Amino acid sequence: MTPKAERAETTRQADLLERAGRYLAGGGLGLFVLPPEVNLVIAEGRGSHVTTVDGRDYIDYHLGSGPALLGHGHPEIVAAVQRQVPKGSTYYFLNEPVIRLAERMVEAIPCADQVHFTGSGTEATFFAMRLARGATGRSKILKFEGGWHGMNDYALWGTVPKRPSPYPNAEPDSIGIPEVLRGQVLVAPFNDAARAVEIIRQNAHELAAVIVEPLQRVLQPVPGFLEAVREAATRAGSVLIFDEIVTGFRIAWGGAQERYGVVPDVATYGKAMSGGFPMAAIAGRSEIMKHFDARRTERPRLVWASGTLNGNPVSATAGLAALDILSRPGAYEHFHKIGGRLRREIEALGARHGFAVQAPGEDAVFGVRFTARKPLRNWEDLLTSDTQLNLRWSTELLTRGILVNPNEKFYLSLAHTDADVDRTLEACDQAFAAIKR
Repeated sequence: MTPKAERAETTRQADLLERAGRYLAGGGLGLFVLPPEVNLVIAEGRGSHVTTVDGRDYIDYHLGSGPALLGHGHPEIVAAVQRQVPKGSTYYFLNEPVIRLAERMVEAIPCADQVHFTGSGTEATFFAMRLARGATGRSKILKFEGGWHGMNDYALWGTVPKRPSPYPNAEPDSIGIPEVLRGQVLVAPFNDAARAVEIIRQNAHELAAVIVEPLQRVLQPVPGFLEAVREAATRAGSVLIFDEIVTGFRIAWGGAQERYGVVPDVATYGKAMSGGFPMAAIAGRSEIMKHFDARRTERPRLVWASGTLNGNPVSATAGLAALDILSRPGAYEHFHKIGGRLRREIEALGARHGFAVQAPGEDAVFGVRFTARKPLRNWEDLLTSDTQLNLRWSTELLTRGILVNPNEKFYLSLAHTDADVDRTLEACDQAFAAIKR
């Protein structure tokens, strides 16, 4: 690119950022906007990289917050979608791609007899909790402090408190959450089996469901925790929901259920399951999923969970292609190889520069946390992380062409290469040196 062309592209990005600040609520697309000095506008993604409108190349470790598990613009997904798009973008009624995708998911997911599609992960968790309330005739939900279950009103309790919650009570994370829900959403500390079992026992007659991220953000379950929750939910007659929006088809072919060996009653899926296209799903046992079935249930006793774009044929086509690719030999070994190396060497580089750094999670999705607290088991442990130091470190990475979301996760894709890891670790080394100075 000539100097003149480079100046023009830089001016274009600055103009777009100014317009984003003017026309988009909050200047961005969600809760967080990158610091002004490293904010960017993406023009395209290819494989493990994205390019901004000013022509700058980044190695992408956010991958659209996880959906691009195969990398951006995977040629097989692109080809499949191009074949489907001329046939129409949405029908509302049954179509072959969505039927085939449901069949493929049931084959892969241990808890699944049937699938119900939704438009987003937030819808999936919201409808899964409604399903549990309909199936049990009870109203209360138990979640775990620090667990992220989307943007619905039942999910946003005790997600990011500044101090541990007074269990089983919690405060809402957002204004606008109805006060009437206080006490309907109970909260327990993650990885504390005894506390969770006791809360489930005490509230058994009112508890519709226990919902849990089996890999809670970046925290692995300690041995026996998920097993104890599974057993307690069964004794209470409560529905156990695994939120596998992040882990599904990512940390193993059968998701967290396969990885950790515990099978829930219902699970929610999104992100990686549809090859980067908008789609999510609820999967579960037929005796629970039957409450969605208008063929066999009178309307007053039916759990409503409809949506205009549920079962979208374009997204389903992308999902079928994505699952075909992920089912091939070597896919998950690649995540372990690339992600495992990154986790080990980021921790080692941090220590070399005098920082207490950990990379908790799984090889396909992990975090970087600046804390000496070990082990990291729950939200209270994560509160010891130095988020401002992480923000400075992440900003240094962004200036070096590594696209990360500060204090969030590193997502790996099948498209990431050893060369990407080499460049990333060089940037990490430089970023640690810079914040040390």
